[in-house]
Amino acid sequence: MTDIRVVIADDHPVYCDGLAEAVAARAGLDLVGTARDGRVALEMVRELVPDVAVLDVKMPHASGLDVAITIARDGLATRTLLLSAVDDPKVIVDAVAAGVGGYVIKDASRGDICDAIVAVAEGRVVLAPEAQTAVAAGLRAHGDAGHGRLTDREREILQMTAEGLSAARIGDALFLSPATVKTHLRSIYEKLGVSERAAAVAVAMRRGIVE
Repeated sequence: MTDIRVVIADDHPVYCDGLAEAVAARAGLDLVGTARDGRVALEMVRELVPDVAVLDVKMPHASGLDVAITIARDGLATRTLLLSAVDDPKVIVDAVAAGVGGYVIKDASRGDICDAIVAVAEGRVVLAPEAQTAVAAGLRAHGDAGHGRLTDREREILQMTAEGLSAARIGDALFLSPATVKTHLRSIYEKLGVSERAAAVAVAMRRGIVE
């Protein structure tokens, strides 16, 4: 059986090195690289195509969530496991909505994190108890993610957002004020059960709402 190839990205040297040692020592896991910021992590994932990328939520240049969303959006084969020092409900809900494979609090044991890497590589979703609570709360707050259908205008704005247009440029194209566009975007986020545009685009692409 081929070892699971792993990249770790964390800007805390001591923590990153300790986790890297644990992964390298774990039978069945193959550490292929480490990074200290999100931009380098994404470049490493594109170059090495690991089975799992372990990403700290808070990193310079690009957050772990941003990297995970980009990996999903671009259809890369790498699965993602987020690490966080705190259980931020908004980040957790956005991460799950965007298809992240797992979310683990950083004070978990190295063994538990290695177990989570294996589970994510096998296609399972791993959520720390704190993350499960946050997801449940998020679902209660937003209701079923399909509770509100996007209007034709919202779909149009979401498609243009996915193409990288700013609110101002979308407004110019549709003869709407930027404030009106932002109001539509807030409605879109609520209906998709997310809190920011990158997660909204990732969820919409996974559901086939946008291309």
